[in-house]
Amino acid sequence: MSKPHSSYLKNPTIIRLWSDDAPNNKASTKAEYTEEKNGITLIRCVQEPTIEVRLPAKRQINTPTVLIFPGGGYECLAYEWEGVEIASLLNAHGIAAVIVKYRLPDPESNIASHIVPLLDAERAIRTVRQNAAVWGIDRERIGVIGFSAGGHLASTLGTQFTTGNEKAPDPIDRLSSRPDFMGLVYPATEFSNSVSESASRDNLLGKEPSEPLIERYSNRLHITPETPPTFLLHASDDEVVPVSGTVSFYQALLREGVYAEMHLYPNGGHGFSLAHDRGRLANWGRLFVDWIKAL
Repeated sequence: MSKPHSSYLKNPTIIRLWSDDAPNNKASTKAEYTEEKNGITLIRCVQEPTIEVRLPAKRQINTPTVLIFPGGGYECLAYEWEGVEIASLLNAHGIAAVIVKYRLPDPESNIASHIVPLLDAERAIRTVRQNAAVWGIDRERIGVIGFSAGGHLASTLGTQFTTGNEKAPDPIDRLSSRPDFMGLVYPATEFSNSVSESASRDNLLGKEPSEPLIERYSNRLHITPETPPTFLLHASDDEVVPVSGTVSFYQALLREGVYAEMHLYPNGGHGFSLAHDRGRLANWGRLFVDWIKAL
């Protein structure tokens, strides 16, 4: 992959995550497409994972960056609703934003389908870290935010990151995939039957996943003192992803001594993005921005 130079970087710009065929990919007749549903544009059958880099108009020497993982139940990506909208908010407050269009766990296009979202997430954060200097962002302040299934992916990255392979021929693969902080918004953080969001679990793991596979992706179980500082947001009346999973995740963070902040609202439902029409819930974006700047 060629390294983009800051003087030529259009804003926004889209960069392929993999210069050759993406790992774990297999030939398929499926094609990527978009559709409108309830006024929201959805991307389906992602075939070419990318990052969309959106830099704030004015950057400081310590400008933080947030990689954004839109949700969609591991079936589609609400790319504008939980991607572009969030990037615009972050840019308005001087924070760089990178929207990740990650592959979905489609067995027709992938060899082992459950691993592809994390492969793309790891590649995305390493790519951003590799280009920090030329993009004018702080290499040590690169975090993530994810929504619903995107929150599951963000929490998987935050609890199951790798330090990189120092002998890899590609310099991007030598870098750590650990986020410096993470925001989880109405996230599906674990897949046990009692608290899981069944559609995300079924799409990622299949209809009858084994217990070891369920445990592997129940991210509360993988929290350690090395888990990055975490911001959690959920509505108590969420009927898609139970709020109890977020509460349990927060409690596990505290047990491991991880810096964490949780905001629970009585109303809001699921999939509200910036919650423009949900009263005081619309304040959550500013709370997240303030939290990042205070780290």
